[in-house]
Amino acid sequence: MKPTDEQTAALDAFRAGEHLTLQAGAGTGKTTLLAMLARTTPRCGKYLAFNRAIAQEATARFPRTVQCKTAHALAYAAVGHRYTSRLNAPRRPAWQAGQALGLTKAIRIGERDISQRALSNALLRTITRFCHTADETITHHHVPKLRGLEDAGMHRELATHILPAARKAWTDLQNPDDGQVRFEHDHYLKIWALGQPRIEAEYLLLDEAQDTNPVVEKVFLAQRDHAQLVMVGDSAQAIYQWRGAKDVMTAFNGTGLTLSQSFRFGPRLAEEANRWLHLADAPIRLTGTPTVPTEIGLVTSPDAVLCRTNVGAMAHVMNLMNTGHQVALTGGGDTLYALAQAARDLKEGRRTHHPELILFPSWGDLQDYAAHDPAGRDLQPLVNLVDTHGTDAILAAVTRLVPEPQAQVTISTAHKAKGREWPRVLIADDFPCPKEHQPEDPNSPVAPPDPIDDAEARLAYVAVTRAHQRLDLGGLAWIHETR
Repeated sequence: MKPTDEQTAALDAFRAGEHLTLQAGAGTGKTTLLAMLARTTPRCGKYLAFNRAIAQEATARFPRTVQCKTAHALAYAAVGHRYTSRLNAPRRPAWQAGQALGLTKAIRIGERDISQRALSNALLRTITRFCHTADETITHHHVPKLRGLEDAGMHRELATHILPAARKAWTDLQNPDDGQVRFEHDHYLKIWALGQPRIEAEYLLLDEAQDTNPVVEKVFLAQRDHAQLVMVGDSAQAIYQWRGAKDVMTAFNGTGLTLSQSFRFGPRLAEEANRWLHLADAPIRLTGTPTVPTEIGLVTSPDAVLCRTNVGAMAHVMNLMNTGHQVALTGGGDTLYALAQAARDLKEGRRTHHPELILFPSWGDLQDYAAHDPAGRDLQPLVNLVDTHGTDAILAAVTRLVPEPQAQVTISTAHKAKGREWPRVLIADDFPCPKEHQPEDPNSPVAPPDPIDDAEARLAYVAVTRAHQRLDLGGLAWIHETR
């Protein structure tokens, strides 16, 4: 294949030994380009993949001079193998670990009672959040905010109680032979990173750089004195900040190039994608391939339905099952199953240990919080789903999901659709439209709607760029009416 002008510029810069950052839009063939780079040199390199599946796929595409690994695989080979016995140890309830580390009783903060189990769950989440950062010590900002304790003073009080046990937990985790805390893969990744490792390679290729955890970013950047660094990604697809990911591309000190020619879809869909790229203030705009006749319009039999939320996805699953469809859910139904079980516990008068709902003593309390507390509005769709269908119907629907190859239609959140594509895509109706403000004086003009949040614009961009034959804008069609 003859390289495009953009690909040629990247090849030239790579041959010159420059550190590179490549902004690669949806469908622009970033992995193809990285394989091209690797084939231009006899040097030995490493390709850092976002997950194991991507690493395995890349191994078949790259020359033998390139090792395709995840950061976890590198960390396991270096230090993680020492913790094999702990990785394979039986599961231990969080409350037992918390009790062994000094969290032995419930506490009260404000008007909320926090059980020993809730404290223990927060303790383990604190360790997880610390492991995703580049920080060297555990501090108050690693302690998660709990529903109902969002106030800064309440969170500070919670953190003061959690931190001593969290620091004991981290000391416990560094023992390779035995301990009180269940050892996870993120733990040896963090231990490896804190040791300031040197990755033996003449060049490093970092894929999906816009979603890199700070812990991996720090390791990657530390290699620049002995290895050529190439990071590739799409800043407009940086949609995982809420779980600690960081777009490391915008601040990277290297030659900046772009890939804007999308081979996935045609000019009409590229125009739609650019509408969202503009709203997200993204650094690139896309050009579609004229020979790919992607259409935008009604889709009655979609291959995939993309939703904003897990709860919205479950609602579509149940509606389609009720009409006799075989349905797959990207990523499976474990998250929704756990939420439905937690809702059932609350409705039946039992406390739940689900971290999102652990502080609510009853279903009525959760309903009130979702309806009236601004911090709980995102739980309203869950409340509506449970109140409409009941927990038993939700749990039964999850068990009836089929593998994607057997499904007539795949339901996915936009987050889990990243990196995927389907012929015909429908956007679900749970994407929020900017709120319009009605004036108090009926004779006054209606105020303009709220601006579109950057994060929502990026997520919409991901959603609309998954189709290569036909896209139904559905729940995002409001963009043509309000902008």
